[in-house]
Amino acid sequence: MNVLDLFSGIGGFSLGLERAGFKTVAFCAIDPYCRRVLAKHWPEVPIYDDVRTVSADRLRADGIAVDVICGGFPCQDISFAGNGAGLAGERSGLWREYARIVGELRPRFVIVENVAALLSRGLDDVLGDLAALGYDTEWHCIPASAVGAPHRRDRVWIVADSNVRGMEVGRRPSNIGAIFDGQSGVFTTHGSSCKQQADSLVADANSAQREGMRSPIGIHQKYADAGRSGWWEVEPDVGRVADGVPCRVDRLRALGNAVVPQIPELIGRAILQSEARHAA
Repeated sequence: MNVLDLFSGIGGFSLGLERAGFKTVAFCAIDPYCRRVLAKHWPEVPIYDDVRTVSADRLRADGIAVDVICGGFPCQDISFAGNGAGLAGERSGLWREYARIVGELRPRFVIVENVAALLSRGLDDVLGDLAALGYDTEWHCIPASAVGAPHRRDRVWIVADSNVRGMEVGRRPSNIGAIFDGQSGVFTTHGSSCKQQADSLVADANSAQREGMRSPIGIHQKYADAGRSGWWEVEPDVGRVADGVPCRVDRLRALGNAVVPQIPELIGRAILQSEARHAA
C-alpha cells in the first residue's frame, strides 16, 4: 500500500509502516531540519513543506496515488501542557487540513496519532469528521511501553477504514477492532486509560518471566522491574550530550515529536493481516 505521510517529522511513522511492507510515496513536513532528515533517508520520495498546500490535484499532477494517509497532527493546543484551545487552536486546528486531504483523496486507510489528552480535548470531533467522510474508526490509547520502551509515552492511535469499499463488495469493512485485539491482548480495552494498559503490560511481562517464557509483547525484565519500582518516566529522558553536537536543539525537538516506529509497524502488519483474511 502506498502511504502519504503528513506531519512527518523525522519519519517514525513511515519507518514503522515500511517495516510492515508499506511504501511511502510522499512526505509533508514544515520543519526544515526534519525535511533534511527525511531527504537523507528517503532520497527518492518527494517532500511537501506545508499541509495547507497539499491537495488531490497537486498530488495527481505529481503522479502520486495513495492507499493510506498517516500522521500525528500537532498536539500543542491539545496537550495538558498547552493552552487548552484544542482543535480550535492554530496548530492543533491543522487537523481540519488533515481531514480535508482525506476527503479529497479517499484513501483506503487513515492512521492518526496524538497525545492522550485528545481523549478529552477533541477526540469526538476527530472521529465525527472521519465518520462524516465515510470511515469506520477504532481507537486505542497505546503507550510506548507496549512495545518494550521503559517509559509510558501515552498516545492515542486511531485507525480508520473506508466503509465505501465495504459496501461496494457487499460486506462490512475490515474489522479494525481485530487489528488491536489481535496484538497479544495488549489493545483489547476500548478507551481504557494508558496507565492501566502500561500496568497491565508490566503484569504480563512479570507473569511470562515467572513461567520461564519470553514476554509476548517484548518487554524486557528490567523494564518490568522499572514499572514495579515506579520509576518509569512519562516521556523518555534525553540524557546530557557533549558540547558541539550539530543541531542539538533541532535533534531533541525532532525526537520529542516523533512517534515510536514499532507501534505503526504493529498496526501496519495487523492491517495487512486483516486484508489477507478478507481476501481469503
